[in-house]
Amino acid sequence: MRALLPLLLAALLLALPARANEEIVLGLSQAEVSITTNFNGSEILVYGAVKRDQPIPDGPELQVVMTVSGPSEPVIVRRKEKRFGIWVNTEAVEVDRAPSYYAVVTSAPMADVLKRTEDLRHKVSIPRAIRSVGAPMEIADAASFTQALIRIRKAAEQYQVIEGGVTVDEQTLFRAAVRLPAALTEGAYDTRIFLTRSGNVVAQYETIIDVRKVGLERWLFTLSRENAFLYGLMSLAIAIAAGWGASAIFSVFRR
Repeated sequence: MRALLPLLLAALLLALPARANEEIVLGLSQAEVSITTNFNGSEILVYGAVKRDQPIPDGPELQVVMTVSGPSEPVIVRRKEKRFGIWVNTEAVEVDRAPSYYAVVTSAPMADVLKRTEDLRHKVSIPRAIRSVGAPMEIADAASFTQALIRIRKAAEQYQVIEGGVTVDEQTLFRAAVRLPAALTEGAYDTRIFLTRSGNVVAQYETIIDVRKVGLERWLFTLSRENAFLYGLMSLAIAIAAGWGASAIFSVFRR
């Protein structure tokens, strides 16, 4: 009987319908973003195709989810309350890890393209991308601090959710545009593409967009980190020169 088990298993596998293997072929309009003194943001065009070794499978249509995540760092979120007519800090929670920038772009409403279990596994949505544990025991509503951080960064366009921002053609070609704001943190921006069917992830691809300061911006940044004393003297000299220049201009107009 045991000798027949391998044969029965092989026959069962042959009887199952073949599943199409889908892979992502991706391209970026630019893989590097240079931050200069007059940098006011950038737009990255992401385009790609689905590579298959079999025809498009029947059933639910293919959906695409894309995320772009900036460098993560700890963030302290403080609560302010008005006491005796003055706004003061009362409570604070340190968020262990929060992306400096995070964008989620989907081909349809988020609830339709990704199940909660898949969101939990791959950490796609903004709340899942933020890690906040170990809040002080005396703070009962620690989750509200994370929500406040998300709300503030959404208002500054540092966190974005763009439902319907991915265009999918014939379940094979897709494209999307991601807007990077002017206030960018230097570093590697992880870019992930997910293909989903019925809310389940069937393929995934990852790449990196490199964001770096260049030119005068790079020189000033390096100087402030490596020689803070000289950077401070230079800033003081510029402030004095600017004040003297403004005073000289006003003196000319008074005459």
